[in-house]
Amino acid sequence: MQTPYDWLTIALFAGLIVIFLQRSMGQEEEKDSLLSYFPPAIGCAVVNYLGNEGYDVIAIAGIIAIIIYTQMVIKPFKGLKW
Repeated sequence: MQTPYDWLTIALFAGLIVIFLQRSMGQEEEKDSLLSYFPPAIGCAVVNYLGNEGYDVIAIAGIIAIIIYTQMVIKPFKGLKW
């Protein structure tokens, strides 16, 4: 845990874990597919590697892509009432 990429990707991955566990234990009618969590999880590992190797622009673009994918496919805030 030496670079900002380590901290950021761990935080993103932990968020994915929390969302998956919450939805897998919830009483919702439809459950999320485990396959929908693979792209952002693998993306976290790739972004962390690229960021640690000095490819900052690609790593930042990857972080943005992970966030967009999570918002569009996993929809972490779909049950949130404002």
